[in-house]
Amino acid sequence: MHFVEETAPWTSSRDSEVVGQVSVRLILPGERLQWDELMEKHHYLGLRGLVGKTLRYVAVFESRWLALVGWQGAALKCQARDEWIGWVPVLQYQRLHLIANNTRFLILPGVRIPNLASRVLSLNLRRLSRDWEAVHGHPVLLAESFVDRSRFWGGCYRAANWVEVGQTQGYGKSGRRYWWHGQVKQVWLYSLHPRARQWLCEPTFFPRWRCHVSRGLTARRMEDLYDRLRRLPDCRKRRGVRHHFTTVLTISMGAILGGARSYTAIAEWAGRLTQNQLKRLRARRHPETHRYEAPSEPTIRRVLQRADAEQVDQTLGEWFLSIRKKEDSVAVDGKTLKGARRSNGTQVHLLSAFLHQQGITVAQREIDEKTNEIPELKNLLSPLDVKGQVITADSLHTQRETARFLVEEKGADYVFTVKDNQKSLHEDLRALQEEDFSPSIQHRRKRPRTIGNSEHPDLDAAQ
Repeated sequence: MHFVEETAPWTSSRDSEVVGQVSVRLILPGERLQWDELMEKHHYLGLRGLVGKTLRYVAVFESRWLALVGWQGAALKCQARDEWIGWVPVLQYQRLHLIANNTRFLILPGVRIPNLASRVLSLNLRRLSRDWEAVHGHPVLLAESFVDRSRFWGGCYRAANWVEVGQTQGYGKSGRRYWWHGQVKQVWLYSLHPRARQWLCEPTFFPRWRCHVSRGLTARRMEDLYDRLRRLPDCRKRRGVRHHFTTVLTISMGAILGGARSYTAIAEWAGRLTQNQLKRLRARRHPETHRYEAPSEPTIRRVLQRADAEQVDQTLGEWFLSIRKKEDSVAVDGKTLKGARRSNGTQVHLLSAFLHQQGITVAQREIDEKTNEIPELKNLLSPLDVKGQVITADSLHTQRETARFLVEEKGADYVFTVKDNQKSLHEDLRALQEEDFSPSIQHRRKRPRTIGNSEHPDLDAAQ
């Protein structure tokens, strides 16, 4: 037992020794239950569980537990924090995973040592980003915490060089609903990098910051991807082949989803796979060492260069749709590639379908110079299983034939934009009540209902 609640108090002569020699580490696998029980018993908020990505730390001196620190994902909304960072909403939702929330901090009973709390926080912050990347696959740039001023004045945060940026509005979040508890808390922030504030607002998104999709690739999903890719023909000559074509493709796709952006990075990612993972992906087994071998960088390069890009793209799109979240809708949008031109000088225009929340492209087609996006939308979505999905598109695709195709042939719903260039439809929609209109379902209500809370549109997710 690392922690004994009933112990003799620390003498003042040992205070400086304890502060100087205390260490902060992640809990060990067998300490999770003990950590949770102590936090539930002694923290004034208790502990129903940490949310999302989490880390649990313990401060130790001579094998004795002195303090507990708990981290989880950042609050979805916090006006004071967002104004201090200065990011726009689209960047906020893309980079919220780069912020960690210090949701629990507890000095255990019987421990009364000056400067211990700020020392523990400082030691924890030094290793937080490194530990977060090792466990969750990406670093964090900013730490946040919410302090109840009716109980604490935040002295340990101030001593550890945190910055007080404002206060919450007294709301909490449970599931998808906000509720008002009236406990206004102070918002404290700590930059884990000198340029954290600037980088959170940068238009360029560094691959190392990505919330890696590969973290959600379970063994079953990887095997499903393998089974889909094995339908593709091997385009290599049979002579000298050592690694299975499907194995190399599956490993390459997993590495790319994990943030790899070069052949070398893919090979390095493959080299970090365990023997069990390589076995599941049918990797080559060396006849002498009897160990499974990952494909080398030249092998990966040759396979990817010779593979049919359109077939691989279609297979990946179908696989992404199969593992998507049920509430994630599909957006269709077209873009002209800057700097890309055909041999006759015309610019290359692509029409893409991608998942809203994950930002993953599931289908893509090049628009021929003699046509436009409208007829190509049908060709884009025809191979995809979008039954029951919501398809969004801009006003260019607000066409009767497109709506009929989505509802009758694909079994999907749609959200289209209507502008003034479709005068009759625009006027008809303005005359309809919002609750009485659905583009694909006959549905009527006798009385309109109230959605959301109109009195407080901007709510803070306080802890």
